[in-house]
Amino acid sequence: MDSKIIYDVIIIGAGPIGLACGLEAQKAGLRYLIIEKGALVNSLYHYPVNMNFFSTSEKLEIDEVPFISKDSKPSKQESLEYYRRIATSKKLEIRLYEKVLAVTKDVEFRIKTSKDEYSSKHIIIATGFYDIPVKLNIPGEDLDKLNHYYHDPHAYAFLETAVIGASNSAVDAALEIYRKGGIVTMIVRGNQIGDRVKYWVRPDIINRIEEGSIKAHFNATLTRIDKTTVTFTKDKETHIIANDQVLALPVINLTLSF
Repeated sequence: MDSKIIYDVIIIGAGPIGLACGLEAQKAGLRYLIIEKGALVNSLYHYPVNMNFFSTSEKLEIDEVPFISKDSKPSKQESLEYYRRIATSKKLEIRLYEKVLAVTKDVEFRIKTSKDEYSSKHIIIATGFYDIPVKLNIPGEDLDKLNHYYHDPHAYAFLETAVIGASNSAVDAALEIYRKGGIVTMIVRGNQIGDRVKYWVRPDIINRIEEGSIKAHFNATLTRIDKTTVTFTKDKETHIIANDQVLALPVINLTLSF
């Protein structure tokens, strides 16, 4: 660390919002730095392989840089290319794979990372919420068979997979895994598939449930994960079913405190 350097602003997170903040700092002539714990737009990088965005490409644009997509709903790969092109063409100051460990304040903010220490007059926290899974707090949550993130349906082919939740991410995973030969059971706290599920996907998952291709237990709560089974309660009764993998994909909640 060069103790003589005091940044005007340090931005924690190199997702779309972090990049947009960096661009504004750059245009304002500020001495800035973007620090990211993983890859560029790390959360997007960890989205499912086959994911398409809800939004049109125009709504994902930053700094009035056109986002050209071959379809009306851009793909994950197109978004990675778009944001990488912005970071490169605008020559943004970014430190990747450097995790922020602590932020304290004296006269300036002191930012300690896994690689260095920095001083800054201001900080912007642009970490989003995707990297903060909702913990189930139940026995067996530490087993390797549980995943809070879903990437590719091939990994679940021919396996008994429990998908927890009925949000967009859960529904997408359930449908993709079913179509790759997985045996899917959805365990849902609510009494139906979420109202906010994409309008072109919701009828698909409802039809698959009604025809029995995908099993679904509504008003149900997962209570235990074991090596070959999962346990859940439904209508005050306890149920145990065979299981190989668990995807815990409920709606994400985020609470920050300073």
